[in-house]
Amino acid sequence: MQKSKHLGCVRPMKNSSEIEIVSCPVLDTLQVIGGKWKPGILYEMERGTLRFGQLKRVLPGITQKMLTQQLRELEQDGIIWRTVFAEVPPRVEYGLTEYGRSLRGILDEMAKWGLQHREQKAVLAA
Repeated sequence: MQKSKHLGCVRPMKNSSEIEIVSCPVLDTLQVIGGKWKPGILYEMERGTLRFGQLKRVLPGITQKMLTQQLRELEQDGIIWRTVFAEVPPRVEYGLTEYGRSLRGILDEMAKWGLQHREQKAVLAA
């Protein structure tokens, strides 16, 4: 695969051996979907609308505080939507926006790579 020159994340600085960090679309993407929990949240949301408790159950180890924070960030980035129903007890549902659904290909490729990586680790460990 040929790399495009305009997509680089670093470039040499003039008259210096140092590099300069420039706008990088890969880093921009990871800023939105990276981290320990966001990929799992997005992967689960591909199934459809989920409630907070459902997400917490399918993401073992995530705290309520962390799930809330991650959901807020995804909502602020326009990746997910949030609907609060005026019920007692309150009901909140989350789902992928159309923009969020555009990440499906990226998440599928990440899943494929992850499976290949597992296999590679097993081969190296043998």
